Amino acid sequence: WITAHRDTDVVSKEDFGLAQENDRLRRENRILKEEREILKKATVFFASQKP
Repeated sequence: WITAHRDTDVVSKEDFGLAQENDRLRRENRILKEEREILKKATVFFASQKP
């Protein structure tokens, strides 16, 4: 229901802008967490390799 109301004039433009910014930051945060996990796994893998 929140998404349905975001498209109406009931939500102020400032609140709508904040909601969009929150969505963008949540997506960015999720991507960064995924990248960090990949780097952790790569570090473990390469640290276990013996020349």
